[in-house]
Amino acid sequence: MGGFGISHPEDFLFVTDIQLVKQHTSYASVAFDDDAVADFFDEQVDRGLMPAQFGRIWMHTHPSSSALPSPTDEETFARVFGRTDWAVMFILAQEGQTYARLRYRSGPAGEFRIRTTVDYSVPFECSRHPEWEEEYLNNVLPEQQGFMGDFGEDSDLFEDEDWEDMDWIQWDNYMERISS
Repeated sequence: MGGFGISHPEDFLFVTDIQLVKQHTSYASVAFDDDAVADFFDEQVDRGLMPAQFGRIWMHTHPSSSALPSPTDEETFARVFGRTDWAVMFILAQEGQTYARLRYRSGPAGEFRIRTTVDYSVPFECSRHPEWEEEYLNNVLPEQQGFMGDFGEDSDLFEDEDWEDMDWIQWDNYMERISS
């Protein structure tokens, strides 16, 4: 799943909130709904935020132990954020690993990885788990995609599985086996 980081007005790399938009997801992909992104941008402008506060940090998850960007991530980052003056791609992997890279086009253009931390010295609102769950359920729409198993049968890999109970190490081993 993915969303946009909302930044502090005095420090655009300090993310104070994450906003999900309606999206279709699979275990390895996400596609934002164009109308939902446009509505999100309109809402943020109506709140008085600058585009640099809400439209420059792309945050998404990986369902494995690797937070390194995939070729699809790289293509998406270049296509969607390549014309902005700056942007960040942030990835959170299943086991907590993170990856963040800042790309900028002003002055001598460049890009470099940046360190991520949680700053507990800054006051923040309490956790809002019921609201977060509602936001997730309203915006993240899983696609039921069949796949060809070892014996050629068309099946749904996650038909009866609960994502939280998934054995991600076993999944990583499976993906490594089929890609070799």
